[in-house]
Amino acid sequence: MAEDESLGRRLGRLAAMARIATRALPVDTNPVPRSWTHVTKVDPEDRKRLPLLYPRVLQYTDAVAVGGSTGVTVANTEATFALLSAVDRPAFHEPSDPAHVTDRTREAAAFIAIPQVLNGDTEAFVGDLGTGIERVRQQLAPAMVDEHVPSWTPGVVRDVLADLGTSWLLETAVFEAYLVQNPDSAAAHEAGVTADDVLSPGDAARRATVADRYLHAPVVYVEYSGAFGGRAAERVLEAVDGTVSGPRVWYGGGLRSRADARAVLDAGADAVVVGDAFHDVATEESALFGRARDSLGEEASRIGVASRTDVSEWLTDEVEVGETAAAAYLSTVPTLPNPEEVARSLLVDTLTVWLRLRALTEESSGTPPESALDRSVAVGEHHAGIDGEASRRWARAALGAVAGGPTDPLAAQLSPAAAGEGP
Repeated sequence: MAEDESLGRRLGRLAAMARIATRALPVDTNPVPRSWTHVTKVDPEDRKRLPLLYPRVLQYTDAVAVGGSTGVTVANTEATFALLSAVDRPAFHEPSDPAHVTDRTREAAAFIAIPQVLNGDTEAFVGDLGTGIERVRQQLAPAMVDEHVPSWTPGVVRDVLADLGTSWLLETAVFEAYLVQNPDSAAAHEAGVTADDVLSPGDAARRATVADRYLHAPVVYVEYSGAFGGRAAERVLEAVDGTVSGPRVWYGGGLRSRADARAVLDAGADAVVVGDAFHDVATEESALFGRARDSLGEEASRIGVASRTDVSEWLTDEVEVGETAAAAYLSTVPTLPNPEEVARSLLVDTLTVWLRLRALTEESSGTPPESALDRSVAVGEHHAGIDGEASRRWARAALGAVAGGPTDPLAAQLSPAAAGEGP
């Protein structure tokens, strides 16, 4: 027994030395790429839609995070991941509830990001994490075992494999150390963060040190959730950036301009996380669809009549592109040199596609036939660069969203039909 204990201590010291050496050597072992400077947060909540040509919109971001604080279900989470299969960007899952993690989301996600709120209540930090680990051990890991080993495998072996699967899933997860700084946000309410819990730059730096040195969190996330933190956020980022060496420092909250994004990046953030500005694009689309329908007239909604040129001229006359939600979202991408020009092209294509899909739904007077679906696939391939099975999935969802009325779960995630339209 004494020899076993001695061997255990030696192995423990070796493991600790290996961890220290890894941190000291000039090798970046963080699983979150340093190259990510822009992350888009896609909230599955039913009220928050994706733009009609979301693959085009998301081609300028580096990665997509899927998750939200309220109104998130298994169904809308799985629908969101299904739609994001058309996007050529890594999508990871940031669940607010462990029940939202399913076999489908696990297979679709590049990794699972587990939030740990460092300035919330004990339940947010320990209780939720414990519930999540319990779900992994009791449901996800056994499901993995069932998937990969024969049914006749003895129970004791399956139990050992489930333990190993639990450890593997947790090792491959990315822990995000959250500093929630907006006490009025939904994230703060979920984590029990009050006005008294808002951190000063010094307190934020100390929490970030714990995240770096003890928790080994790959990400320290300074979160203002829905409100831009301004100079106060910059001071916190400066303090955090000057303290940590291993984690990526992310900022999220209220970003809607190039100046906002640039300010927090200059203050020390490695990446900005943009959520509401992305969903605002879809909200704006609904109003634009109605205006285009009324202005271009019924005849212009027929295929081949409402040309891209017609739509472009209407947009130039009727819309100040620089003030649109599309331009605001794109301006938060630090590597995109001409966001307004890109927004113009995107809006013209979005309106052109909507008019053509609307004509297809009017022709079919109900559930679009396969011929309409085939034509919609061609539209998506041409205007959104979607191909393969993802193009058919997008086309079916887009036709349902444009038609309005009762829709399948995928269509319900896309920007809705123009105001006042129905089946």
